Amino acid sequence: MDELLTSIAAKKSLLDELRPISRKALASLEHYYDIELTYTSNAIEGNTLSPVETTLVIEKGITAGGKPLKDHLEALDHYDAIRYVRELARQETPITESDMRNLHRLVMQRSAPDIAGGYADLPRYVLTETGRHGFPSPAEIPALMGDFAGWLSTAPNTPNTSFTAHRRLVEIHPFDDGNGRSARLLMNLVLIRGGYPPIAVRPEDRLEYTRSLQAGQGTDSFNALLYRRLDATLTEYLSALQHSQPESGSR
Repeated sequence: MDELLTSIAAKKSLLDELRPISRKALASLEHYYDIELTYTSNAIEGNTLSPVETTLVIEKGITAGGKPLKDHLEALDHYDAIRYVRELARQETPITESDMRNLHRLVMQRSAPDIAGGYADLPRYVLTETGRHGFPSPAEIPALMGDFAGWLSTAPNTPNTSFTAHRRLVEIHPFDDGNGRSARLLMNLVLIRGGYPPIAVRPEDRLEYTRSLQAGQGTDSFNALLYRRLDATLTEYLSALQHSQPESGSR
């Protein structure tokens, strides 16, 4: 892990040296990654759209034949939500409970509007390898979210904070659906505020990711996966930005 953290710190320093990044290069990079984040985050939850189909829905409004309408709506919802994350990241005010509910509202606004932005009103359970795990009751959620938001408002914008925020939101599981997508968006909001690129948990990471989030698991495996993804994404960002430098002379 020490070697990985050293690699991340070095790549973050290189990224900082490339700033300020030209608006054109930044907009192109953000658009590409926001579509990837939309595809991967939805795919983790069972969405059947491919990366190309996700792109066509977002960019052209073209639907894929034979795919559920809900899958298309989820793509549009998530893309709106990650754009909201970008907007929040530019602000200096603390992340609030209202911000987290707004993230969820955007994630569900078309695909499940009846629960968008509202806290769970039903018991929530998940099957793990050790049996059924129950989440806090609906009556407990407001207080838990208040405490969580209080902690987050003063926490530094570091990768560790972002990964902890992700895990804590999943553990509270405050919504009837969309908890994973909301948690990954919150994680990336903290990362972007800290000057890091947002990271995607890919479909091929799903088993490791899900197991590391299960009740009774420690944080080491969860953090290790996300730090590896951060390291890889920093490499991709640096490569893309370095290649764009010759044609981005005016900043």
